Amino acid sequence: MCRDGWSILSSRRALIALGLPLLAAGCGFRPMHGRSGLREDAQVSDALAAVKVGLITERQGQLLRRRLEEGLAPAARGTVTARYDLRVGLGYGVELQGFRRDGFPSRVRFSATAQWFLFDVGAPPREITRGTERASDAYDIPENQFFAADVARETMERQLIEQLAQQILERLAMHFRGAAQGAAPA
Repeated sequence: MCRDGWSILSSRRALIALGLPLLAAGCGFRPMHGRSGLREDAQVSDALAAVKVGLITERQGQLLRRRLEEGLAPAARGTVTARYDLRVGLGYGVELQGFRRDGFPSRVRFSATAQWFLFDVGAPPREITRGTERASDAYDIPENQFFAADVARETMERQLIEQLAQQILERLAMHFRGAAQGAAPA
């Protein structure tokens, strides 16, 4: 018997942490970049690495492009010949949600929408798949604390970019997995 509850708690956490990957593997979970060794996973990983991300305008677009490139081929960037071209359009909407007594806003909500198209690099390019991803987040504007408001806004914008990139990467991985299983041509 342990003298304190922390030893029991930490041993339970360790068992849970060790057991979760086994449980996830049993329900069909597989990593996005094919680390399981299956031929199908290697095909998905190769297809993701062969996606070239086109330029996206504005600062947030550049951040989204960089995050997509990191997610598509974490280790092989630049060593794989591009077979696909990913084109993304990024748009924002702003909504003021709260107001102080003096009429200045106290809370701002941003909605980001990314419309994306995946083409092959043949001549002429052929559209393979497309999608629209959405994310929204909000931040508070503290009274007379401009630095805090800027930090909150920048953090919120980074989170939106991360959400959009993750959604696009997941949709691309699902498309390529379906193609590897013979459900759709890639």
